[in-house]
Amino acid sequence: MATRTITPDEQRTVADLVSRARAAMRAADSFDQAAVDRLCRAVAWAGGNEATATRLAEMSVAESGMGSPEPSRRGKVLGILRDALRQRSMGVIEELPDKGLVKYAKPAGVIASLIPVTSPYVTPIGIAIYAIKCKDAVIFSPHPSSRRTTNETVRLLRAALAALGAPVDLLQCVEKPSIPLAQELMSACDLTIATGGPPMVRAAYSSGKPAYGVGAGNATMVIDETADIAEAARNTRISKTNDFGSGCSADGNLVVESTIYDAFLAQLQKEGGYVVKAREKELLRHAYWDAEGRRTADTIARPAHVVAAKAGFAIPNDRTFLIVPEDRIGRDHLFSTEKLGIVLAIFRYSGFDMALDVVRQIFETGGRGHSCGIYSFDDDHVHRLAMTAPVSRIMVRQIQSRANAGTFTNGMPMTSSMGCGIWGGNITNENISLKHYMNVTWVSRPTPEDKPSEADLFGEFYQSATFDAATVAP
Repeated sequence: MATRTITPDEQRTVADLVSRARAAMRAADSFDQAAVDRLCRAVAWAGGNEATATRLAEMSVAESGMGSPEPSRRGKVLGILRDALRQRSMGVIEELPDKGLVKYAKPAGVIASLIPVTSPYVTPIGIAIYAIKCKDAVIFSPHPSSRRTTNETVRLLRAALAALGAPVDLLQCVEKPSIPLAQELMSACDLTIATGGPPMVRAAYSSGKPAYGVGAGNATMVIDETADIAEAARNTRISKTNDFGSGCSADGNLVVESTIYDAFLAQLQKEGGYVVKAREKELLRHAYWDAEGRRTADTIARPAHVVAAKAGFAIPNDRTFLIVPEDRIGRDHLFSTEKLGIVLAIFRYSGFDMALDVVRQIFETGGRGHSCGIYSFDDDHVHRLAMTAPVSRIMVRQIQSRANAGTFTNGMPMTSSMGCGIWGGNITNENISLKHYMNVTWVSRPTPEDKPSEADLFGEFYQSATFDAATVAP
């Protein structure tokens, strides 16, 4: 919610940005598929080449203090570009002859893109690729704590457009972001893509315009007795330490079968985990959350030794993530909630029914709709988890922080934004990808009649007694 009203200067800024974006879309209206594909490649290279990605990653850490200077998320740009290039985005995009249907793609329009502090350069690049592919225009509204990084990223993408003679105002960025300006922008644009925390997403949904939002993460991993312990521990470490756990898909909770619990905990320590002691757990809780249970900004996406030092204890230099043994779940037990950092809670279970119940309790506490994963070679366990868990995506034996948003070794659409469905207060369960950046016109031609008989449709109730006189008990 805005803490002040929008200023006249901010209103003029928004009106100017939107006007320029619409003019740019008109100028790009005649571009064919080959032309936009070329622009997508140029924009992806401008921000996603290794040297530039490294510079932007370093700039991001220097500005916000969060994350790692390693350009580990650069692969997401490559994956989004791959997915975009393999699909059509104008004219006929799908034909279903047996249904007499042909689908035509059209631009969605001017997009307001809210960028999170934890992904100030990769998210804008990915959104720019999908938007340009559909001949949309985007106005990026960065997080104030990483606005310089996002503005620099968009400057590079605009330079790529200029080099090819394309209208640079297809991509614009707010230089002085504020909550009132962002709200005005969302109400003036045709579509909002909000990647960030719950307040941002709620603001997007209340803008009066269509919006794709994301939900909070609290990724929970089940490790059963059939798991490859070494693989599961290695993947956990990679997922938890990637960008210091800044991503909403980073492992937050481990639910481990009791007969392998000790061996798995030992393997996590071989991977660089540090098991906090009871006294350290209390210190960590007070450092990681404030008195109201809100995450403290100076511990989000920080190295393990920095977080430990802020909490008041020391860990060996080779420890890269903190492991908190836990047996309690709920809003009063904060280690069962989303961590956004290098802290990992570990729970023990006996019998897979208990595992499912622990998962259910965790998601009742936080993270409904987002994701969970399982390390198992038992297909029945995978099936039961999929039938039970209130999440939009389940990764099987994969690095959760990478796999949720698509990798080169799974079939998930590549993205930086993941819908969490009705569970998470979102309109879609899907990874926000190319299909969400376009309008689609359905053309329907006549087909042979497909009308079952009433007897087939009503089944056992056909020609039975009606319910006209029936009463329903109060």
